[in-house]
Amino acid sequence: MTERVRVLCQRAPWADDAVDLPDYASAGAAGADLRANFPPERRDTGDTLGPMQRALVPTGLRMAVPDGYELQIRPRSGLAMKHGLTLVNAPGTVDADYRGDVGVLMVNLGDTPVTIIHGMRIAQAVVAPVTRAAFLHADALDDTARGAGGFGSTGTV
Repeated sequence: MTERVRVLCQRAPWADDAVDLPDYASAGAAGADLRANFPPERRDTGDTLGPMQRALVPTGLRMAVPDGYELQIRPRSGLAMKHGLTLVNAPGTVDADYRGDVGVLMVNLGDTPVTIIHGMRIAQAVVAPVTRAAFLHADALDDTARGAGGFGSTGTV
């Protein structure tokens, strides 16, 4: 087994300690489940998202992602399939130098309201290496077979 990247997690002062830290649901899972962790005044009600509504759902966590990595926040496939819940900015990114509260920007693309309850698994967190580029000006670029062909230029099948 490869050594795991350590991501330090700190609970926000208002967060519920009974809500689990991110964890992997199976031995081969790439993403660790993130859970909704609402402030005390919203724990009984959670958030109900009507069709096409979006909300920033709190995790109650602040994280220290190591330099050279990012934390990608991705939708959970079961929520997308069963309820139409997904992320507005999928994948979301938590940068290595961010230390604020981590929230999950969710949207209901389904046709019925969905309630996100306290402690519910709402997204997946994938730790990924980051390669930083040097962006340089060029007077010309090399030619390729595709050239400047944009959206749909490689066909539909």
